[in-house]
Amino acid sequence: MTTEPAPERRVATAARLLAAATGDRLRRGFPLARLTSFRLGGPAALYLEAETDGDLAAASAAVAESGVPWTVIGKGSNLLVSDRGFPGLVLRLGKGFRWAGRDGVRLLAGGAMPLPALAGVGLTHSLAGLEFGVAIPASLGGAVRMNAGAHDHSVSEVLESIEVYSIPGGSRSMVRASDAGFAYRRSSLPDGSVVIGAVAKLRPGHPDAIRAEMEAARSWRRATQPLAEPNCGSVFKNPLGDHAARLVEAAGGKAMSVGGAEVSPKHANFIVARPGATAEDVHHLILRVQQVVEDRFGVRLETEVQHVGDFDLASI
Repeated sequence: MTTEPAPERRVATAARLLAAATGDRLRRGFPLARLTSFRLGGPAALYLEAETDGDLAAASAAVAESGVPWTVIGKGSNLLVSDRGFPGLVLRLGKGFRWAGRDGVRLLAGGAMPLPALAGVGLTHSLAGLEFGVAIPASLGGAVRMNAGAHDHSVSEVLESIEVYSIPGGSRSMVRASDAGFAYRRSSLPDGSVVIGAVAKLRPGHPDAIRAEMEAARSWRRATQPLAEPNCGSVFKNPLGDHAARLVEAAGGKAMSVGGAEVSPKHANFIVARPGATAEDVHHLILRVQQVVEDRFGVRLETEVQHVGDFDLASI
C-alpha cells in the first residue's frame, strides 16, 4: 500500500530541487499580502519570481517530482489570499518577462508587463485600441487569463496570439486568440499554463485622441472607485443584462460589513479592507452579499476575485 507524501515533505522536496536551480532567489515563508491590492493574506510556503524559461522549467520539474501544489499570481489586483497563506509554490513572472516591443500595428509584450504601461506604449507609437487598459491595474498575463475589461471593452478584442508555458508539460507554446475560448471575464487557456507573452493588434490613431480617451478612463476610475483604500477591484462579475453593483445596492448590501471588511460606500461592487481587516472578513462578507442578492433577486453572483489558499467556509 502506498501513501502520498505529507504536505511538509512535498514542500521540502520542491524546495530542495528549486534551490539547486535558482539558489537564494527561492524564498520560503514569503509574505504574499504585499503583492496583493487587498494587502491581506498569509505567506507562501515557497515563492519564486521566474526570470527565464529556465526558472519555469525548474518549477515544472519540482512540481512533477514533489507533487507540491502551485499557483501563479500577477499584480495581485483580483486576488484574495487566505490568512493561512498558500501551502505550496507561488510563481510570479519577474522582470525578465516585463518587456514590450512593436511590429507595425502590433504590440508584443511579456506576461509581466503592466497593462496600463502597455497602453502607454500604444500611445507612444500612435496605436489605438488599448486605451481602456489604463484603467485595469493588472499584468498582461493576468489580464489575458481572465479576459479583463473596462468601459465596454475587453483584452480579447485586441489579442492576436498568446504564448503560454505549461508547468505540467515543461514547455512553451503559442495559442491563437481565436482558439483561447474567450468569454466574459474568462478564457479556456490550457490548465496549468502560465501566460508568458502576447501579441495585440491595434490600429493607427491620433495621439491626442488616444491620450484623451486614456485620461477619460483614468478620471472615471478616480471618480467612481475607492482607489485610496485596499481593495481587489470588482468583486463580482456582472450577470447577463445587469450590473452586480446595482443588484448589491438594491438588496441593501452597500451598508454591509464583516469585521474590517466593508462594501464600499463609493461603489457597491467593491469591498474595501479597513485597518485590522482579515482575508476571512472579506470572504465572509462576499458570502453574505451573495446571499442577500440571491434572496432578493434569485441571482447568485459569481465572483471575479480569485481565492488563493484555504478559507473557513465552503468554496464560492
